[in-house]
Amino acid sequence: MTVAGSDSGGGAGIQADLKTFAALGAYGTSVITAITAQNTLGVTDVHEVPVATIGSQIDVVLEDIGADAVKTGMLVSAEIIEAVAAGLKRHGVNVLVVDPVMVATTGARLLREDAQDALIGQLLPMATLVTPNVQEASALIGRPIETMEQIKDAARAIAEMGARAVVITGGLGGGPATDLLFADGEFKAYTNARIATTSTHGTGCTFASAAAVALARGSDVRDAVASAKRYVHAAIRAAYPVGSGNGPVDHFYGLTV
Repeated sequence: MTVAGSDSGGGAGIQADLKTFAALGAYGTSVITAITAQNTLGVTDVHEVPVATIGSQIDVVLEDIGADAVKTGMLVSAEIIEAVAAGLKRHGVNVLVVDPVMVATTGARLLREDAQDALIGQLLPMATLVTPNVQEASALIGRPIETMEQIKDAARAIAEMGARAVVITGGLGGGPATDLLFADGEFKAYTNARIATTSTHGTGCTFASAAAVALARGSDVRDAVASAKRYVHAAIRAAYPVGSGNGPVDHFYGLTV
């Protein structure tokens, strides 16, 4: 199950999550936290779904269908974060991937600054895996990240917030695309050559969703991150131009008809 915002451009958020679930052979359900008006050039409007309706979506899905894993994305406000955390606790969710969505690829802020404390205090302690990129990790720890050693320090700091495992994705600009996992007190790096492309919209959502699918199937966190890394890299490599800005990856690159 994904708990996230809707992207009218189809490249990120709920749309990317459900595409990823389907592409990897998993049945996906959704809880929509916000409706955005956006395309490959940017976000022009955000409408928050009422908190009570978010809670109702969680309840009806989990009471009937259930979820082997839950992934969260755009949560917007402290009130929404608190409602989501309460709903997941109510239903005993124990496999949770938290993508701490703060700023869109195009620069639009998707998490209010005053909601960050709620994210750290309410949701991260429940997380099986947290999947920030370098910019999001920097925001979570409140200091810049410019070296690989600082990425390691950030991963440790986020784990100390309560998460069982942390993977900081994307690496440093200009170098290889290295995702660094910190789990059980140890680091593991996953590296691919960086692909020169503008088709990177929704990569964070896609990565977290792919990891959630692997965890739902019983993979340990190391194998789940490896699986997500392979899927996202191939989807970026197969992407074709959509729109005139940062386009989406090709979630269904492996589909044959």
